[in-house]
Amino acid sequence: MSDQERAAVSLQQLGAAPHRLLFFVGASNVLLAMVWWTAWLASQTFGWALPQPGVYAGWLHAFVMQYQMLPSFIFGFLLTVFPRWMQLPELPRARYLPVGIGLFGGQLLTLLGAVGWNPGIAAGWALTCLGWLSGLHALIPHLWREPGTTWHARSCALAQCFGVAGLAAFGGFLGGAPPTWVQASAQIGTFGLLTPIYLTVAHRMFPFFAGNVVAGYIPWRPFWVLGVMWVLCLGHLAIALTSGYQWLWLVDIPLLGLTALLVWRWWPRAKDGAQVPALLRVLFIGLLWLPVTFALYAIQSIGYYLDGVVLLGRAPAHALFVGFFGSVLVSMVTRVTQGHSGRPLVLPGIAAFAFVSIQGVALLRIAAEFDPGYAMQVIAGLGWVLALAPWAVWAGHTYLAPRADGKPG
Repeated sequence: MSDQERAAVSLQQLGAAPHRLLFFVGASNVLLAMVWWTAWLASQTFGWALPQPGVYAGWLHAFVMQYQMLPSFIFGFLLTVFPRWMQLPELPRARYLPVGIGLFGGQLLTLLGAVGWNPGIAAGWALTCLGWLSGLHALIPHLWREPGTTWHARSCALAQCFGVAGLAAFGGFLGGAPPTWVQASAQIGTFGLLTPIYLTVAHRMFPFFAGNVVAGYIPWRPFWVLGVMWVLCLGHLAIALTSGYQWLWLVDIPLLGLTALLVWRWWPRAKDGAQVPALLRVLFIGLLWLPVTFALYAIQSIGYYLDGVVLLGRAPAHALFVGFFGSVLVSMVTRVTQGHSGRPLVLPGIAAFAFVSIQGVALLRIAAEFDPGYAMQVIAGLGWVLALAPWAVWAGHTYLAPRADGKPG
């Protein structure tokens, strides 16, 4: 970077595009969230005098990750691509700035509440809600303004509406509702919000990316996949919300079949000895975690059906969150960051380190489910921080700098 470019690195660059602001917020949130969670786990293991939050820390961890940290990246992506998917004008800064303020400020207040400032949790929830509603206010009108029908946008919008329901459930719990409300919020976040959005974006973008760089690749994106995905995800959600856990195998086994089919049909197979670029390969390696996840969910649900025993604990959920969500987060955000900053579409070494490390962290966190106490979870949490800290700093610096090709945005 030249002296002139270094001089141009400033906070003003964050407002140049939605992905700059929201990805910067996400990079900050991902580190803050896991530093607190790892510290809390360590306090339980080593007896540190860390204040206990007014809400059980495990529930608070789920809320922060599902409704504050990951949505920072999701809104950054959707606020960027919705206008492009629908051939509509790009959003002005005033439409996405409140989203970034809400999600960053909301998580910061929540974590302050987690370490002792009791009003922070409720204040953080309220500011997060404002950020979410600002994001929906910016995105939803595209659905009736577009000249056609973009089903991927509608699927993402539906998932975000479920996200609002999950936020409301958590708020109800803060207002005095029973713990089933906060548990419902976590279930909605997993199977109403995050899994549908991730799969919808993968359905649109993964075959598209592969078709651009792999000779002879034929994109496979039938819309029935989205319909089946939604039926199965909502089926899992409905069974979990009604405590019918013995029947989860009815949807978990089909989800295993569907995700295995997606991996098989989407996998980029280069011909004539050609190599699949690393930036593309990591997307599909991350996708491999989906059938692994639902294999674990299926084993869990079949075991519960047969003898009422929860065999794997939270291992399936962490295969999903750390393995799939974490891997695809690093690979997808890296790709968008490279492309939208005017840099070559290659996998930087710092992103490769983060991606490879996350694979180890996911395996470690799954194994930690079978270890009494929190020691292995502490190691996994520390591994998450060490894996993503250099990547987050690299990404954050990129969002503060002008495009490498001199173009706006």
